[in-house]
Amino acid sequence: MKRFTFHLIFMAIFLGACAAPQADSTTPDRIVIIDALERQVTLPAAPQRIVITGKALFMIADAAYIFPAAADRIIGLGDAGQGANNFIALIDPQYEAKAVLAGDAGAEQIAALQPDLVILKSYLAETIGQPIEEIGIPVVYVDFETPEQYGRDLAIFGQVFQDSARAAEAAAFYRDKTTQIQQVVGENAAAPRVLMLYYNDKDGNVAFNVSPAAWIQSRMVEMAGGTPIWTEANLGGNWTQISLEQIAAWDADQIFIIAYRQDPTEVVATLKTDPNWQALRAVQQEQLHAFPGDLYSWDQADPRWLLGLTWLAGQLHPESFPDLDISAEAQQFYQNLYGLDTAFFETHIRPTFMGDLP
Repeated sequence: MKRFTFHLIFMAIFLGACAAPQADSTTPDRIVIIDALERQVTLPAAPQRIVITGKALFMIADAAYIFPAAADRIIGLGDAGQGANNFIALIDPQYEAKAVLAGDAGAEQIAALQPDLVILKSYLAETIGQPIEEIGIPVVYVDFETPEQYGRDLAIFGQVFQDSARAAEAAAFYRDKTTQIQQVVGENAAAPRVLMLYYNDKDGNVAFNVSPAAWIQSRMVEMAGGTPIWTEANLGGNWTQISLEQIAAWDADQIFIIAYRQDPTEVVATLKTDPNWQALRAVQQEQLHAFPGDLYSWDQADPRWLLGLTWLAGQLHPESFPDLDISAEAQQFYQNLYGLDTAFFETHIRPTFMGDLP
């Protein structure tokens, strides 16, 4: 009952964020936006030269490109890829003409592009945003970090790109999918004990990490009808490295492996040959899974988190989703949010499937 109540509270917050009125233009030209920091940002007209920068900006860029006007109005951005993959370069025919900023680009480099708006994640307000604002360039902050923030931030982008109808349509797509999933998992009394691990072998040193309780990886497990067993440890505000002894002590029902720089299927295959991992109950019961993705992993605070949630709910409660076709769900996702047809999906998206995907 407690878990179902949580789901109802979540939906109330999400629905409220989607429906919350944003400040409308008070003149035919002027635009007034309330951003993620609850700041009122007044623009003299619809921005035509937009720059997106900051760490992990691909998550913001992928959300921005839900809006058809993004390709024309975004004139510069940082590295929009993760590893060798770059979704924006794949879908924007004008990408080569855009300025690509270095990860540590400062206010001067950004100002050189003559933007009339810069978009940043809110945690960058002091380090990157303030110097930009001090030279007279308006900044709008968004988060796109949690499911609850998606409705609000899509509405902000709806104002930035002057397409509130598209913002409402996209928000409804997320709302309908999450509502459907949570209604189904809310009927299940059992919540599998889940461990989601980020695998990293940087510099040849293998490490397993868990996410903070507030991050989308943890939230995704809860929304999919599972119990994220690591969150009670209160391990901190960032990825936290844990030992194999701790993994064994948690004794999860199901373990999911995330990898950002390689196919997690390969990681799982290697782990299954390791005697230490073979001793784990989840491995013995064939409940060690490679978390899926395509160009990017579906566990992240990127628009694809909706696909990750859909897939995870099917893994945790297969009896409740007997007809789940995750490939069809992915094709619908790209069609509805990016207008990409079946031919594009089959040519450019499906071949990049990784993890436990058909």
